[in-house]
Amino acid sequence: MTPRNMARLGGLALTTALMTGVAAPALAGSFYLQEQSVRGAGRAFSGEAADRGVGSLWWNPASIARSGRELSVGLHAIKIDSEVRNTGSYVTYPGGVDVPVVNPRNTEVDPIESGLVPNFAFATPIGDRLALGVSVAAPYNFTTKYEQGSFARYDALTSELRSGDASLTLAYQVNDWLDVGAGLNAQYVKAKLTSAMPSVSPLLPDGSSSLEGDGWDFGWNVGAQVHKGPWDFGLSYRSKIEHELDGDIAIALTGPLAPNSVSTSGTASFNTPWFASASVRYAVNDKLTLNAQVNRIGWSEFQAITVEYPNGGDVIHQNYKDVTTGAIGLDYALSDKTTLRAGVGYDPTPTRDSLRTARIPDADRWLFSVGGSTEVTPGVTFDAGLTYIAFSDSTIRDDRAFYAGTPAAVTSHLRGEAEGSALVASIGARWAF
Repeated sequence: MTPRNMARLGGLALTTALMTGVAAPALAGSFYLQEQSVRGAGRAFSGEAADRGVGSLWWNPASIARSGRELSVGLHAIKIDSEVRNTGSYVTYPGGVDVPVVNPRNTEVDPIESGLVPNFAFATPIGDRLALGVSVAAPYNFTTKYEQGSFARYDALTSELRSGDASLTLAYQVNDWLDVGAGLNAQYVKAKLTSAMPSVSPLLPDGSSSLEGDGWDFGWNVGAQVHKGPWDFGLSYRSKIEHELDGDIAIALTGPLAPNSVSTSGTASFNTPWFASASVRYAVNDKLTLNAQVNRIGWSEFQAITVEYPNGGDVIHQNYKDVTTGAIGLDYALSDKTTLRAGVGYDPTPTRDSLRTARIPDADRWLFSVGGSTEVTPGVTFDAGLTYIAFSDSTIRDDRAFYAGTPAAVTSHLRGEAEGSALVASIGARWAF
């Protein structure tokens, strides 16, 4: 292996591995954001696959079959409090010498940046039984930043992810109790990532690695709803999306490796998970409706990242696991115009203790939500929700090899703990034309 290829293997494998880890604790497991409906946020997303209207379009394409012409917009303001601490990170240098991370910043306060998540959906009937829907969402969208001297710098410095998902949906009333729907999704992902690169000696300054990449890829979703008296049932499935990001890579090395610094291009392929949802709503009386939903999320699709670049390639294993999430909630109609909501949800992390990184210091979380809707004028409804998310404490553990298979091989051993909580304020409106 030439020195240049050695640098490419170490640097590109590192930066590409980081591409999919750009969303440290998201609000629905790993790097997924479920804040796609203000109405749903008020009840912890507990009845979405069974409810009707554009507010449930992300969860079930059949939801618009009977909704009439509707427009829904929403905005979710996310405030995250987090702390990531060093618990003994070290680096193994050539010759098998273990050295604690030099001059570390041992505690990072709020490395996960707060932000805004928008969503939009529109539906219109086409004839007596058919409906067309269009929606725009941001299912993967987050930023994390660590200081230059952080103990986590060989794993993560800056991680920025921006995504947009545009969907076209058709829904059909099969009969007076059954609706079905299907949709196509075009999803754009853009990422920017930076990290430090250890040199061959702790006495030498760090190098750096950065990557910017983007790409469009496609998926689909299907669903059905049954409406029988006081009961509403919903089933839906959203496919995985096989992403391939094209990126520019810059690796600046130091010391004896400095002549091997490179600037090149490459691609990284990975899968986002599939989603299967089952939901039920029961109208106890004219005022009270109970909701429940279970989601099976196919995070095992995110098993590895396949890297391709000039003169070589690599596979970086992630080993995520499938998870089952759930929520219960209620809607209470104070009047014909005003409805109150509340809900509780549980969302376990798909990450494994032995492979959790600083870019995704994910954890199990509980959601506690309240919200409501009021019709401010005929055909115009205002929605609001407030959610508190409690993250369990999690352990960070990741071993990352640099310049593998060469005399300059270095391995960083990241050891840490993370804790945090989040508050999500959601506001939006729906128009019925």
